[in-house]
Amino acid sequence: MPKSLLINPGEVRKAQVIKIKDIPVNQYRSDIQKEVATYGKKRLLRVWYDMVTIREFESMLNSFKTMGSWNGIEYNHKGPAHLSIGQEAAAVGQCINLTIDDFIFGSHRSHGEILAKCYSAIWQLDEVSLEHIMKDFLNGDTLSIAEKVPYRNIKDLAENFVLYGTLAEIFARKAGFNRGLGGSMHAFFTPFGSMPNNAIVGGSADIATGAALYKRINRKPGIVIANIGDASMGCGPVWEAMMLASMDQYRNLWPEDVGGAPPILFNFFNNFYGMGGQTMGETMGYQVLARVGAGVNPENMHSERVDGYNPLAVAEAIARKKELLLAGKGPVLLDTLTYRISGHSPSDASSYRTQEEIKLWQEADAIEAYGNYLITNGLCTKEELETQRETIQEKLLEVVKLATNDTISERVSGQFIESVMYSHSRVDKMEDRSAELLQNLNENPRVKALQGKYRYGFDSEGKPVPKNKAFQYRDALFEALAYRCTIDPTMAAWGEENRDWGGAFAVYRGLTELLPYHRLFNSPISEGAIVGAGVGYALSGGRAVVELMYCDFMGRAGDEIFNQAAKWQAMSAGLLKMPLVIRVSVGNKYGAQHSQDWSALVAHIPGLKIMFPATPYDAKGMMNLALRGTDPVIFFESQLLYDVSEQFEKNGVPQAYYEIPEGEPAIRKQGKDITIATLGATLYKALEAARILQERWGLEAEIIDLRFINPLNYEVIIESVKKTGKLVLASDAVERGSFLHTVASNVQTLAFDYLDGPVAVVGSRNWITPAAEMEHLYFPQKEWIIDTIHERLLPLKGHVPTTVQSIGEILRRNRLGV
Repeated sequence: MPKSLLINPGEVRKAQVIKIKDIPVNQYRSDIQKEVATYGKKRLLRVWYDMVTIREFESMLNSFKTMGSWNGIEYNHKGPAHLSIGQEAAAVGQCINLTIDDFIFGSHRSHGEILAKCYSAIWQLDEVSLEHIMKDFLNGDTLSIAEKVPYRNIKDLAENFVLYGTLAEIFARKAGFNRGLGGSMHAFFTPFGSMPNNAIVGGSADIATGAALYKRINRKPGIVIANIGDASMGCGPVWEAMMLASMDQYRNLWPEDVGGAPPILFNFFNNFYGMGGQTMGETMGYQVLARVGAGVNPENMHSERVDGYNPLAVAEAIARKKELLLAGKGPVLLDTLTYRISGHSPSDASSYRTQEEIKLWQEADAIEAYGNYLITNGLCTKEELETQRETIQEKLLEVVKLATNDTISERVSGQFIESVMYSHSRVDKMEDRSAELLQNLNENPRVKALQGKYRYGFDSEGKPVPKNKAFQYRDALFEALAYRCTIDPTMAAWGEENRDWGGAFAVYRGLTELLPYHRLFNSPISEGAIVGAGVGYALSGGRAVVELMYCDFMGRAGDEIFNQAAKWQAMSAGLLKMPLVIRVSVGNKYGAQHSQDWSALVAHIPGLKIMFPATPYDAKGMMNLALRGTDPVIFFESQLLYDVSEQFEKNGVPQAYYEIPEGEPAIRKQGKDITIATLGATLYKALEAARILQERWGLEAEIIDLRFINPLNYEVIIESVKKTGKLVLASDAVERGSFLHTVASNVQTLAFDYLDGPVAVVGSRNWITPAAEMEHLYFPQKEWIIDTIHERLLPLKGHVPTTVQSIGEILRRNRLGV
């Protein structure tokens, strides 16, 4: 924790009673005169129009899902359709007082939120701006089809554009808002502030928090809303996001001119159900969701329950909360009451609730109630509203005809999907402005200290340089990180013990003196939120570096790594970029829960770039590469290597900037008899094994350091195998399911004719990691590599195996599951 804060026992041990501030519940009182004065008659009528548009849109989707047709149009929609029928007022009311600078991240039930946010933008923007946005988007593809629907003016055309873009996305069409790659649950339109919607319950909470951090750190206008459901209150990432958003350091330690806490509003669309679970009275115990804010900070997160069946009540609450957030006084929790008349999805028969309950909510229907409110107060007639409904229906019919037409609305190819899996771009800085620093880089104490270090690990006589005089792996990482911090003004880093401590393994030592608090800060022990916030920060336009102290903790951030960081570039059809580096240390000596190499887990997930340097030269060059790219990178660092000096590049680790070619393995030692390829710290065991092979049997092993997991250029390995005919692969990951088995499979496919024997994989035992004193039984040793060569590839005369690597042993271990 920050050294600058004093915790006084004399204060914290005092006897006292905590008094909770009052939490408002449904306090809005309608006042038509005030509402007309605030919004104007046309805007109040437009609210009804927007609500009905959402209802008609969702009813149309329901018809397609349940009957396969709508208004005589037949279409088989194979994908999901999680509808929000009944929740229209909450969505529309939320957007009335939001601008395009205000971001909304939503859930899987988000069609209404997209339409509401986009229609609100149409209302606010002038025709020139609207036309410019539509023409620029997707090279005009969406607009060219939307123009086929009759329109009166540019704003009317913009409605066609939004309706078609959203429906085409749901129906997986090329001209959809995300080229059909997001689909129903992930559609969005960033030019209007409609940000990615999430199929994972509560998944938007920490991502939206990251977007709010981006706004605050980079002084951007607007607030961020995470629209999540009441059932998400049971999700860990939601709580983690609220903790991250509520840290005291925003007001106590960050510079005042940054503006305070991130402008994040956690809006719970409280429809009382999570799939079939009834949150109030069954799966939750809060009774009134708004009370949860009282457990987070002294301000109760400014929590409040608002009647989401009254759009103007929601609008007024959002306006008040927005003012607080812009003043840096957040975060905010809003408990927005609503109800989904439809089931969780069209296949849901709602057997878990009574027809009596559904009927009561139908009778309280927000659209009818608000329409009657307008009529009663003389703002319109019933006939005028019905005319508006007919206009909406006619427009929607024309949009549906286009979106269901395979000729007009085609789909993308598999080749296109491949093209957007990664951006493969290089950007020196995400924004063209100067970086905020506390000092010049050349004045930094660590930078000065490193100038006196030996950048090659051996002196002129070939003797190893003492560790305290050698430029180390951790120093190489520091130099790359410090450089990019001075170049890219958006770059921010956070995690556990990042500031003051110098990072868990001294990589960040010196950055505290270089960077102001808002660019380098300690987070809660909330791995999900650490990574999730990084995702939100990156997709909003910034560069984030987040740290997971141990590889084992990836399990705490599984969704954020596997479902969020890895997927948003592709699900956006390349519209979003993900300049995010997730630093992950691979441990040892700390036992079964802190000493695992989980590289195989991320290797299995499409959309991630994965790097694993084993030398200081590579650590700097690969971190430079990662920090200039715009793709998500999992950057593995072995704890065994942090104090290692450079042993391969005789000119040492350059002070100047350089990058390692992406995906290219490095040949560490030339050889002609056998190839040994490694990943991570096992490189050094392989070199020891190679020395023994040379001394005892005269065998010349070629040692290849893979360095990269994805992408990976196999040609270097194949050329070596063509020469040696034999390949052993080794890493510290457990053998079963190791990424090296993928390498083995590919090499056997690509170079089968050149192999004199099977590709052998050496990994850690399929056990728990034992105590440090017994790790030699678990992690690969040089003897294991030699034994493997002897028993599987090339009998070594006179060799007595120290471990059994035979075929029989492989069978035995697999029978036992070890």
